[in-house]
Amino acid sequence: MCGITGWVSFDRDLTQQRTQLDAMTQTMACRGPDAGGAWLDRHAALGHRRLAVIDLEGGTQPMVVPTDDGPVALTYSGEVYNYTELRSELIRRGHRFETRSDTEVVLHGYLEWGEAVAERLNGMFAFAVWDSRVEKLVMIRDRMGVKPLYYSSTDDGVMFGSEPKAILANPLADRAVDLAGLRELVSLTQTPGSALWCGMHEVLPGGLVTVDRSGLREHRYWTLPTRPHTDDRKTTVATVRELLEDIVSRQLVSDVPRCTLLSGGLDSSAITALAAAKLGRPGEHGEPGEKVRSFAVDFVGRKDHFVGDELRGTMDAPYALEVAAHVGSQHESIALDHAAIADPDVRRAVITARDSPFSFGNVDASLYQLFQAVRQQSTVALSGESADEVFGGYRWFHQPEVQAAQTFPWMDVFVTGPQAQSSDRFNAGITAALDLPTYIRDRYSDAVGEVERAEGESDHEMRMRVMCYLHVTRFVRMLLERKDRISMAVGLEVRVPFCDHRLVEYVYNTPWSLKTFDGREKSLLRAATADLLPKSVLNRVKSSYPATLDPHYNSALLQQSKELLTTDDPVFDLVDRSWLEDITRQDPASMPIHVRNGMERLLDLSTWLDIYRPELRL
Repeated sequence: MCGITGWVSFDRDLTQQRTQLDAMTQTMACRGPDAGGAWLDRHAALGHRRLAVIDLEGGTQPMVVPTDDGPVALTYSGEVYNYTELRSELIRRGHRFETRSDTEVVLHGYLEWGEAVAERLNGMFAFAVWDSRVEKLVMIRDRMGVKPLYYSSTDDGVMFGSEPKAILANPLADRAVDLAGLRELVSLTQTPGSALWCGMHEVLPGGLVTVDRSGLREHRYWTLPTRPHTDDRKTTVATVRELLEDIVSRQLVSDVPRCTLLSGGLDSSAITALAAAKLGRPGEHGEPGEKVRSFAVDFVGRKDHFVGDELRGTMDAPYALEVAAHVGSQHESIALDHAAIADPDVRRAVITARDSPFSFGNVDASLYQLFQAVRQQSTVALSGESADEVFGGYRWFHQPEVQAAQTFPWMDVFVTGPQAQSSDRFNAGITAALDLPTYIRDRYSDAVGEVERAEGESDHEMRMRVMCYLHVTRFVRMLLERKDRISMAVGLEVRVPFCDHRLVEYVYNTPWSLKTFDGREKSLLRAATADLLPKSVLNRVKSSYPATLDPHYNSALLQQSKELLTTDDPVFDLVDRSWLEDITRQDPASMPIHVRNGMERLLDLSTWLDIYRPELRL
């Protein structure tokens, strides 16, 4: 896992821009702490930061292959899980390899198949190829958008990077945010291709962007397909299990220490159990198996403060310990206290990682610190992220009023409801200019228009297909971006088995009646892993990633907010000072969650303004 960046300019000699390329590349040193590299041609400059995971000695980048018509260079981030099969095929076609890395396979795959190489790759990846033979840049992103890739057009080419900060390091970048970017940020609609910063875009998930002297062009090599599902229940469950075993087996391949993130929920427990079974088997030559390592997050004094709610009905720790004992993992719980979570330096690190003022407050802070602790012992971690989106695990999937609502299913919980979990409190002028209700309605209409109905599908099945589509193409990407940015900020590679496109396609096309055949959420996943897990975990109701409930954390936020009120911070150009003054009169022991979240968001916004000092065109 790495950070990539680059610059194509048809009117400049970029061989004279090494200092500028180095500045762009250095912004992502945390993504690639093991090595850095640069390659410059007259009209293209590629930068790379490496986190060495496979072929530690041989995967140096940017990687270049000379040809009779000019060099072809690659800067690549991610993992391709079927690279050994592709390597064998390419060898049969006459290609010769100098390393064991998947990077070299991707580069030779491009030489053999051109842009169509994307369709042959299974994995999470984002890469750019400069093909000097035709003076063309090709940028490709994985199907689910697990790995990020941004670009910004210039008068004579393009700049790109794994993160916006790489592009923003170039003087040509527009360090501005307008209402369009702010709407996308706070609406949680996650429109494919959008970005917060003016003039910046994402390469679409499953997307390909080419840039040459005639301009920039985009197309999709993959979109979520609608297909008939003819398998019965038994076959469907067996297929899900077979896919999961293959996926986990592939994603355990690593030349560095690996582990799992284990919360004690169904998703992470299933991944941990499958990993334990795979790693525990004797090797081909009789060498003994190994124990999988697992990590969980917990909070000091959580037992004393825990009160269940709709999102988090039970504590994770007892279930995680039970799973660890059941599958024989080497388990460690990372306990965090309120002072560490409220530390302004941690908030600053999270906001810097995300390049935006949006975070989930203490949830992101604790995730950052969990990843820091895991990184001290492992470089690769497998996560249960995305199972809820793929298998229909959220409670709102199963609420008739949400099923009938003509909006994104998560809106009432996170954005528009009276107790929204991620409250924003802009002043009246900005709130009116944003007009979020209209924006959300339009983005919802666009998203629904992308869904293809299956032949003979009932109205209810079609409605549930729409809900699944919205989660797999929108909601999951918010979580994947969060996971990527925060994990890579500490140099940890987090893999997401449930995002394998084969599994996603198969489950997406399974009728809702089969997805819920036992009357519960995630019926298929539960049935496919029932023999691997304790009954308590199989019967556990979905519980979201934990948030601290310690009133001392609330007290720390209140103190920081009171200190902010004594300043002329530019955040008060966006948020009414009187609103924060009212908040600081709250009793920390009884502060409602949505009020605390609003305060977290304001402190996040203040921190972002201080770090990036953007021009606000509002």
